[in-house]
Amino acid sequence: MPGGLRGSGRLAGVSSPFEHENIERDEAPQFVLPLVVRVERAEPPARTDALETAARAVLTILADERSVDDGEWAEAMRNWQDARIRKVVRRARGAEWRRASALPGITVTGETAEVRVFPPVPLDGWPKDLARLQVSGTDLEDPNPPGAPDPAAPIIWLNPTLDMSAGKAMAQGGHGAHLAWQELPDADRKAWREEGFRLSVRTPERGRWQELVSSGLPVVQDAGFTEIAPGSCTVVADHPALRK
Repeated sequence: MPGGLRGSGRLAGVSSPFEHENIERDEAPQFVLPLVVRVERAEPPARTDALETAARAVLTILADERSVDDGEWAEAMRNWQDARIRKVVRRARGAEWRRASALPGITVTGETAEVRVFPPVPLDGWPKDLARLQVSGTDLEDPNPPGAPDPAAPIIWLNPTLDMSAGKAMAQGGHGAHLAWQELPDADRKAWREEGFRLSVRTPERGRWQELVSSGLPVVQDAGFTEIAPGSCTVVADHPALRK
């Protein structure tokens, strides 16, 4: 499912979330970060594992050497982050997954999930092997309730009042991880990367959600392209280094 990120922060290698200060995000050429989750009929991934794997996939491509400085994906990453920071999750199985895996990108695996993230593409310029993939059909379930998160590790908190498909929640969790990455000092980014971007995705109690939103931690406000109303707070990115 697609999602557009409202928010700003510090990006690696640049001093501003905009490459050109005089260009508004809505007026800049629009790009999207494609993510594809593998959903085989016989063995679909668990929902929470898919959400966590998608968030780690976003962080992995942000930190990849090809995405910064003079890397082969760096220009696409800059163009994408100059505009609305859109992410779209599609699903694939069988031959679809094999074709998607042959395209330039990075596959990140969880306990049950596989998510491949690709360099950003123009909003209307998807590679055909990705454009043909379905956005719907990502209504995943957890066979068992997820355990309590490790409070010493980053936690992506989902709004408990919103009903989001797994694909939509994957995009929103990716937004939360992205905002946390933008806000972190370089030393904390390095430490997180060396830990393999360890994180949890959880849904808090409703009363706890309002505390999180007003805590000063990064909050994702969705642009409202699909499923939920524009401006809805969907995710709070709770990284230990940002709690202070």
